[in-house]
Amino acid sequence: MPWFTGICALWFVVLAQNFSVGSAKKNVFPAQSFNQRTGLKTDCLEGYMRLTVDKSLAFGSLVEFDAMNGSQIEPITPSLASQCGFSIDSDPWGNYRVFASFLNCFAENEDDHLFDINMRVRVRGVKAEQDVFHVEKTCTHDKWAPREIVCNRNYMEVSVNRLPGEITAMHRQPKVAQSKAKGENQWADTVSEAITSRNNIWRMVFFTPKQKAMVLEDALRAGYGVTTTKSRLVLRSGFDMPETYVENVNGIPMKMIKVTTYFKRQWSVTMLDTIAACPIGGLSFTDEMITWYFPRVSPLMTSPEANILGMFMGIDGSQIDSAQMATRGYVLTIEGNNIVMKIPIGGPDGYYKSHAVDNQYNIRYYIEPMLQLLWSEGGMDSTRYRVIFPIMTPFMPRPPQFVDLTDADKRMFDVVLGPFLYDVELVNLTFPTGVLTLAEANLRGFNIQEQRFQNGSKAFRLQVPFSDSFVGKTQTDLLLTVYSLQLVYGFMIFPESTSFSYVEKVDVTLQDVTLPTVGGSCDEEKFYITISYGNLGKNFNIMLGKRELTSGLSAEYNLKENVSHVSLMVPFLASDVAFELMYPSSLRARLDVLLWEPVNKWTLSDFSLACNFPMTMTECFSNGSMSALAVKVESVPQLNPSQLTLRDQSCRPKFSNDRFAYFSYDANSCGTTRKFYDGVMMYQNEIVLGNGPPVYQKGKTALPLDPEYRVTVSCFYTLNDTQTIAFFTKPRENEPLPETGFGELHVELRLALDGSYNNFYAAEDYPVVQYLRSPLFFEVVLLKSTDPQIELVLESCWATLKEDRISTPRWDLIVDGCVNLADNYETVFHPVNPGVVPYPSHVKRFEVKMFAFVQDGVMLQDQIYVHCNAVLCDANQNDGICKRQCPSPLPLNTGKKVRRDTTTDQNQKAQLSTGKILLSAS
Repeated sequence: MPWFTGICALWFVVLAQNFSVGSAKKNVFPAQSFNQRTGLKTDCLEGYMRLTVDKSLAFGSLVEFDAMNGSQIEPITPSLASQCGFSIDSDPWGNYRVFASFLNCFAENEDDHLFDINMRVRVRGVKAEQDVFHVEKTCTHDKWAPREIVCNRNYMEVSVNRLPGEITAMHRQPKVAQSKAKGENQWADTVSEAITSRNNIWRMVFFTPKQKAMVLEDALRAGYGVTTTKSRLVLRSGFDMPETYVENVNGIPMKMIKVTTYFKRQWSVTMLDTIAACPIGGLSFTDEMITWYFPRVSPLMTSPEANILGMFMGIDGSQIDSAQMATRGYVLTIEGNNIVMKIPIGGPDGYYKSHAVDNQYNIRYYIEPMLQLLWSEGGMDSTRYRVIFPIMTPFMPRPPQFVDLTDADKRMFDVVLGPFLYDVELVNLTFPTGVLTLAEANLRGFNIQEQRFQNGSKAFRLQVPFSDSFVGKTQTDLLLTVYSLQLVYGFMIFPESTSFSYVEKVDVTLQDVTLPTVGGSCDEEKFYITISYGNLGKNFNIMLGKRELTSGLSAEYNLKENVSHVSLMVPFLASDVAFELMYPSSLRARLDVLLWEPVNKWTLSDFSLACNFPMTMTECFSNGSMSALAVKVESVPQLNPSQLTLRDQSCRPKFSNDRFAYFSYDANSCGTTRKFYDGVMMYQNEIVLGNGPPVYQKGKTALPLDPEYRVTVSCFYTLNDTQTIAFFTKPRENEPLPETGFGELHVELRLALDGSYNNFYAAEDYPVVQYLRSPLFFEVVLLKSTDPQIELVLESCWATLKEDRISTPRWDLIVDGCVNLADNYETVFHPVNPGVVPYPSHVKRFEVKMFAFVQDGVMLQDQIYVHCNAVLCDANQNDGICKRQCPSPLPLNTGKKVRRDTTTDQNQKAQLSTGKILLSAS
């Protein structure tokens, strides 16, 4: 594609990106040679006037130009510019230059010496209003050569002297002679008759190189500029006109136009030949130098012996002298058949411009040299030839350099991308999960800086915190995190608004993982586990014992979580708890907690918590019966508790499951032995693995299961005293010996929300408010006992006005195990059916009506407290209160946290009380 293609588009309208100029009203300003206020400057150069519009006026605005002649005002379009002698360009900084030929269609010409050029500049900002500037410039020029040829950016112009003595005459022959002289009137055969135009131009013949004739009006309509002055004929053509053609001259392509113009007078026709030739090639480039070859002998010369009178170089339409050329490294010489101009790339008279080619960053160097030749042929007429030749180098790839300045200790990505030229702007950043403008990025906490360098280039520095959600985080090892910044820089080249992008990724590996931690504690009933997330969040799975923590288990274990941790409560009898050791009154249990990362199968934390939990293992009753609980510990993994027996293998468990076996037997049965000491009698038996089903192994004799499991049960009796003394197992040889301990029972009085007895008031719910005569549902329950032979019996219950259980006034609700018959609203016992609770004999339920204490018809206070005394009885006992014969003075066994023995003092009773119960006033 020729270099001039697109040049004549002229970039008349430029919208810059960040700056706007406009006003609320229309303003008109006259322009002087240079006007600091308006930003306009005019210069008279050789053959044309130059108007410069400073970027301070044009940047960010819509700028348009009009040609003027008196009242005639015409917008300068690309077609009008090439036809009438105007050329407009702009640079990347927003400056405009308009070149107007002295011989343009609108100039006022006085004797081809004085030229008045009028123009109008219209600047439209972001608002609809516009500023209008009038430009008036008078230039003088009297150094016309007989033939002037100009090659401009967007047109070719040739003007020749048309004075009568300088135009070849062709006198018209008589019509008779014409008809007889065949072939002597070829011009008459070329064009048809037409009306003579002003200035006597009759016809024009274009050579393409074939002949093509037009009358003047057709040539003007076609887009050619044809004018005459007092002494000259001016012909102007755009480079892309149909009648132009390309001719190769000494290896250099040149655009040509050849025209013969016929002037008609009354008795004669004269003709004038005009020719223009402009180079469209002849360039060669190295990394450092532009070389422009121009044919020394051109089609404009009728003789190869033409005498070159002068050869000059210029920049931007202005001639420069030899000293300036030497300073800037320019060379203009004749080498053989060519004129050679050498221009260093990167010199101050040109500029670099950014381009995006296939989304890759490139630059070009732009410069506009001028070559001016003056020659004569045959010592007579001279020709001045001026070529203004915009040059742009081929694309020069300049991939930007990406520099990673990230300091991991600051936890901030810090990267620099560059260099770029002045005309490149960073407009957005694209991440895998979104796009941000620069304003949005800075508001988000990024730091984006444009760094400029002394040579005019610039780079972009970007800082992004590791903590931003646009930063990718990948855990590559148990303690290592890879932070990834993957982004696409979105750039725009102005003023063309050409976009391109650059992709980059930065990875930083840090040993900054804080693993989740597990902690825990125990009370008498449960494990309390707390799991802190660390800095990874809850990105792990939890195993309790050998099971994964599911949603169902989470609900069962009352799992709660927040942004920093998760907590759960696991009863010590839960199936996920392992039993380690048995003691006489407690059980050592362990909960294993494993945290693991499911993707890479990494173990993040392995935690175990072992605690001793109160639990009655052996009970000795005053009626001579005994009970024992055997537990499957983890050291005997294959044990089936249902296969355990006492010494007498016919004495099997009263109850068993996969973890427990409960035995209840008389002291004189099941192989129990008895020994006497000083005042003490000892009953002793053993729980052993009985004759369960054998284990068969292929090719071997059947083997019994785990014969080493053995639990010794002992009861020591003294006069009027029964105590649980010793309880131990015979462990495997690699297990520690068990410790001797004592167990305790717990009895609790609680108030139910309703008669279903499914939900109860907690301590923090008191005081409880109830309406008068509304039912109050009480439950007394024995906790932590699995002995079905134990029966809980209510000895007495009463209500007081104050919290002190022995205070007055007092009202009896249950007396000696029976309801108070003196109460108008009798206490109602509710039966506890089998299947409702594990051990119905361990629970008593009763109902009373809400009341208040009244004295002399006046309510003393709107509150009551309820108290009870409970005793524990053997289910087979037939005496006293244990038989529900009212009253009975001797309970078998009593109390909250009471050891079973035969004493009956007050301290052995379970003394139970509720919190405050308020009477509702409404």
